[in-house]
Amino acid sequence: MDAKQVVDLLYWRDVKTTGVVFGAALLLLLSLSVCSIVSVCSYIGLALLSVTICFRIYKGILQAIQKSDEGHPFKQYLDKDVALSEDAVHKYSDMALGKLNKIILELRHLFLVEDLVDSIKFAILMWLLTYVGALFNGLTIVILAVIGLFSCPIIYEKHQTQIDHYVGLVNNQIKDVVGKIQAKVPGMKRKTE
Repeated sequence: MDAKQVVDLLYWRDVKTTGVVFGAALLLLLSLSVCSIVSVCSYIGLALLSVTICFRIYKGILQAIQKSDEGHPFKQYLDKDVALSEDAVHKYSDMALGKLNKIILELRHLFLVEDLVDSIKFAILMWLLTYVGALFNGLTIVILAVIGLFSCPIIYEKHQTQIDHYVGLVNNQIKDVVGKIQAKVPGMKRKTE
């Protein structure tokens, strides 16, 4: 998957949809940082019920005043079949099982030190994450990730050539440093070599 496909996946072209999704996600995450998940779910449920009950009463009063016979205002949604098909459940559970098996294999690869270089890189990543965890809690990181998810594609789209150039330079530098370290330290060469 190249950078253009990632940008297309993360960046909606419809401004209204983007705003609604971003606002709802950020509001939910900020609510979770203040209240427990049980309280947030209860308040969301109460808010939705309040809106739908008020709308149903409003439409009922309008029907009584205008003496019309429109029926239930949510009838079109009540008539839709919302049950999940067995095929869809099997398809998505098989996909989830495949991804879970890949994750388990990768964790086995890293924790049982199948490749010393990969395990050391993973150890360094975990060590760096201890410092991140000391500075932020998990929910703050998720909030920052959501903000980045909505802002990075726009920034990348505007400055694509410069970003690609500097990412290429950084990748080359990292490859050079890792190559030098692997050449100097015995036992750190990859299996394929």
